[in-house]
Order: sequence, then C-alpha cells, then structure tokens
Amino acid sequence: MTRQWKYILGGAALLLTVLFPAVFNSPGALHLMILIYLYALLGMGWNILGGLTGQVSLGHAVYFGIGAYVTSMLLVTFGISPWLGMIPGVAVSVIISLIVGYPCFRLDKHYFVIATLCVGEIIHIIFLNWEAVGGAIGIWLPIMDTSFSNFQFHKTKVPYYYIILSFLLIVIFLTAWIQRSRLGFYFRAIREDQDAARSLGINAAFYKMVAMGISAAITSIAGTFYAQYLLFIDPPSVFALILSVQMCLLAVLGGKSSLWGPIIGAFILIPLSEYSREFLGGSGQGIDLMVYGALIMAIAAFQPRGLIGLLQPRKGK
Repeated sequence: MTRQWKYILGGAALLLTVLFPAVFNSPGALHLMILIYLYALLGMGWNILGGLTGQVSLGHAVYFGIGAYVTSMLLVTFGISPWLGMIPGVAVSVIISLIVGYPCFRLDKHYFVIATLCVGEIIHIIFLNWEAVGGAIGIWLPIMDTSFSNFQFHKTKVPYYYIILSFLLIVIFLTAWIQRSRLGFYFRAIREDQDAARSLGINAAFYKMVAMGISAAITSIAGTFYAQYLLFIDPPSVFALILSVQMCLLAVLGGKSSLWGPIIGAFILIPLSEYSREFLGGSGQGIDLMVYGALIMAIAAFQPRGLIGLLQPRKGK
C-alpha cells in the first residue's frame, strides 16, 4: 500500500470516527464505542511498557485504579474539578510505578511478571480494607450540573465519546512519536537484548523506568475518565486482575509493539465480551474469558505477530 493510500484511508477512518455520533446516536452504540476507545487507550498505555520495551506487566490495573481513586477523592472531599484532579492522579500513579519498577526491574522477565501480578493483588486488598477511601463499598461521585468543567453530561453520551476519542488520538500521536524517536530505539533495543543494549551505552534500568512512567500516566488518565463516566468506583471494578490481563490481551491479540495493534484488539475483544455477556447473561460468566484464551492460542500458533501481521508483508517477500 502506497503512502498516499495510507493517508487517504487514515483520513477516512478519522472522519468516520468523528461523525459516528451523528449517524449512530443510540446510547447503546455510543456506550460500546466509548468502551472500545477506553480499552484501546489502556492497551496502548500497556504497550509502551509491555510491547515496545518488552517488560510484560500484569499489575497495570494499579495505575488505572489510582487514577480513578485520587481524582474521585479530590472531587468528593475538596470539590476539585476532575480535570485538575487528573494531574495529581497521574503524578501519584507515576510515583508508585517508579517505586514498583525500581526493585521489580532487577528481576528476570518471568519473575517480573509474577512480581507485578503480586503488587496488583496487594494494592487491591489494601483498598478493599481501607475505610478512608470507602473500602469494599466504594465511592459514589456527586452528581453535578452538566458542564465540561464538571466532566459530567447527563442527557447524552456524545461528550464522553469525544473526550475519550481525544485522549486516544493524543496517545496515538505520542506513541507514533516515541516509535520514531531515539527513545523508541532505546526501548526496542532493551526489548530485543538488554545486555547488547547496555554494551552500546544504553542505560537499560533508566529507560525501563521511563517506559513504566509513561505507561502508568496513560493508564491513570483512563482511570480518571472511567470514574467520571460511571460516577461510581470500587476496588473490584478498578483494581481487578482481569483488567490487567485484558490490557495485555488487547495488545497481544492485535499486535504487540505495533502502533495499531491495541486498537485492533479492542475492536475485536470488547464487542465480543459485551455481546457474549449480554447474550448469555449471568449463566455465561467466564465464557468471554474462554474465548479470549482460544483467540490468544490461535494467534500464538498461526500469527505470532498478532492480527496486525495479516496486514504486513512477510519478511523476505
């Protein structure tokens, strides 16, 4: 495909996403697209660390939950706008990610995965028993007047649609810039061979921390949006292990380390999850996870590069 055609198709896709609410304005359709964009954002945040840098994390729900909780507590306790509360939410998430990353990055890859999983479960248990932040009951956010500054829109989901789409577009451009920058080359060098990267003078420990901080910041922003969208959060909804697993699956299915992989994964997995849950109801709990597993096994066996590999030429051809 020539560059000209890529620009044409990209522009057409962007136009369709912008005009989507004008064509499909039902709450159900908008809700599904909002979820797809939200999870695509989470997948792209995870992909900075797990895809570009090769450090697979199963504890990323920690930063999603911290972003949601910090912003919500500032709103409930001090009446601070979520737009302003998002900044300390990101800051706290980044600080915790660096605290977690400093010792965990000293572990080998498999042990790093286990360590991040354990950290995620520890934070989950802490918030379940932390009464100052609602404990297991969670937090109900106050209902305020409809306005952009309040981050609340009660009559339509269209503003939420454009807000999450804007976040996603910003992260797409950020990721594209990282991939083409020196930082991206450092990340890929660390992913392929840390010892070789160190021999070339790349400070692997430092750049893994940079990747962790960027990834945590993106995930935290998604957590803030989630809290304002639902107006209720509790530990099982924002710190659950399955959420961390889904972030990983989105990138792996679509194409880990690629720009569009997490987005492709979100457009496949999220509708599959939502419709299977709707079709099967309570009796089908866990069926979507079984389908996830089957898809990942099929991708690993037949298309290790993910679904994005179907659109890319094979090497040597």
